[in-house]
Amino acid sequence: MTEKITVALTGNPNVGKTSIFNAITGSKQHVGNWPGVTVERKIGKRVHNDIEMEIVDLPGTYSLTAYSLDEIIARDFIIEEKPDIVVQVIDATNLERNMYLTTQLMELGVKLIIALNMTDLALAKGDSIDSEKMQEFLEVPVISTIGSKGNGIEGLLDAVADELHKTRVTENIFTYESDIETRGEELENVLNNDPYFVHYPSRWFSMKLLEGDENILKKAKESESYPRIEKILNELDADSFEAKIADQRYKTIQTMLRQVCDINTEHLSGSDMVDRVVTNKLLGIPIFLSLMWAAFEITFTFATPFMNIIDIFFGWLAEAATNAITIPWLSSLVGEGMIAGVGSVLIFLPNILLLFFMLSLMEDSGYMARAAFIMDKIMSKIGLHGKSFIPLVMGFGCNVPAIMATRTIEDTRDRLITILITPFMSCGARLPVYVLLAGAFFGRDAGVVIFSLYALGILVAITSAKLMRSTILRGEDAPFIMELPSYKIPTLKGSFIHMWERGKIYLKKAGTIILIGVVGVWLLASIPAPGSGGTFASEEVYGTTDSVIGVIGQIIEPLVAPLGFDWRIAVALLFGVVAKEIVVGSMGVLYGAGDNEDTLSDILAAGAMSPLAGLGLMVFTLLYAPCFACIGVIKRETGSWKWTLFQLAYGTTLAWTFAFAVYQIGSRIGVLA
Repeated sequence: MTEKITVALTGNPNVGKTSIFNAITGSKQHVGNWPGVTVERKIGKRVHNDIEMEIVDLPGTYSLTAYSLDEIIARDFIIEEKPDIVVQVIDATNLERNMYLTTQLMELGVKLIIALNMTDLALAKGDSIDSEKMQEFLEVPVISTIGSKGNGIEGLLDAVADELHKTRVTENIFTYESDIETRGEELENVLNNDPYFVHYPSRWFSMKLLEGDENILKKAKESESYPRIEKILNELDADSFEAKIADQRYKTIQTMLRQVCDINTEHLSGSDMVDRVVTNKLLGIPIFLSLMWAAFEITFTFATPFMNIIDIFFGWLAEAATNAITIPWLSSLVGEGMIAGVGSVLIFLPNILLLFFMLSLMEDSGYMARAAFIMDKIMSKIGLHGKSFIPLVMGFGCNVPAIMATRTIEDTRDRLITILITPFMSCGARLPVYVLLAGAFFGRDAGVVIFSLYALGILVAITSAKLMRSTILRGEDAPFIMELPSYKIPTLKGSFIHMWERGKIYLKKAGTIILIGVVGVWLLASIPAPGSGGTFASEEVYGTTDSVIGVIGQIIEPLVAPLGFDWRIAVALLFGVVAKEIVVGSMGVLYGAGDNEDTLSDILAAGAMSPLAGLGLMVFTLLYAPCFACIGVIKRETGSWKWTLFQLAYGTTLAWTFAFAVYQIGSRIGVLA
């Protein structure tokens, strides 16, 4: 009979938990190099030795004294849901820092196994680690692994199976100075006599109280014994006890490490040498900007031939469908609506794939963490935490997971500001609009224009942060502490998987939301407006001001006319709130790209829109209200409709103002008119 168990994977950020999770479960979860990638626990299954293991990949945490939402998720899962086995993944190149969490897990009394990961990097660095001695010292299994290559995974699973029915008592392995032990025992006596605390290991809970853990203190206040607990805590200096406990744990770790490993402190690693250049205070930012510029330039240049192939294919398909279907309205729906609309979005798939591939290379190599480090000085000048840069960079891919990644930011004001400004980071869904318009109006300079839009998004984000920090969200700056992972050579397989997963989401959206959107646009463009006298889907009605969509567009048009937009752009932007890709799909339908030999880009360049209006439209698309999914996650993460509506109103106002300035100033000085 198959036994079912739960195995929790925990550890510091950037130690390779997700790599090991993928190696165990065969999952294709994304492997990141900075805190925040694992924003929620991920679950996979594996059967080993007739044991069905449910593997739970927890967010990275440095300690069981939780501060950020990610850390609270990880700790609460271990404490409240009590997994059968806890596997702590440790970075073998940074044992001392990683083992601080080990001491707390051992105090918690969980069944612990240590996966000593990245042992190949430790060896390359010149370190020597005796895992058997470490196992003897800690009295828990220690298994050497290289998660990225799948090495040691079978041994790790064997250890889980062996450990399952063993009884270990490890919670008292660490002892502290007498005053800490005395106070701890007093608290333990109180806890042991109160049924409220039966769910928690009393030794661990008492140490957390002595450390002044606010989350644990909050739990204690809910008990009837709290007055007695409070009396004990009031008699001691909480800050002093917290420092003493941490100091004692590190002394124990150092004592053990002297016996089990030999750390090469003189060796200057390749990562150290590269960091001397890429994190240099003079060279760091120019290198970062150059890499990002190159990524966008390559995206546009190398994707063009593939775009042409897709364009020709959908043009042929739309024409063939139109000719094959004899019913006029159905022919129009399939040819001009579905195929032309979806085709005008899928044409940008090569750009999306290329951009994600290059961002994945930078991310998997460990460079993106350096980007956060480099930008910290700038972030601190605007009153924002360096960690805020990480979700902002993630926003280049998709704003939704980027906003969820703000959970790693401990300070509530910093987190709220980061959530509010993340939609200004240009996500992949906006890229089709840029590629379409930049390609139509700016020729060889299209890459530079697209890069400038991304730079504008960053500029608006940091300026907005400064404004909010100095007005509606004032507060003290939080210090920036971040551990830089070692550089790794990204694998083509990993980067392709990452690229494909993002591309798959884009394709899925094209087949669902975008298809529904363009069909909706086609229907509204085909239904005659009341009193127009036209017939459904006739040439006199379709996509004209005599259609329902034409009436809707004309109602909105006065709002966007000062920006150089006509009613068709007004409609496309309105539908773009559902998903930004629909902006291009709607334009494809409304500008009649399906029944015209010219592509949508050619139609626009031929005079349907001025270059200045095109530039204004790109700016508006960058800044205005995000998509429905993003709005939903802003509401969920802020827990407030007030802040959600503030972001929508603030962003849309900025978008209108910037687009107005582009069009009106440009028109008056005669630039791109």
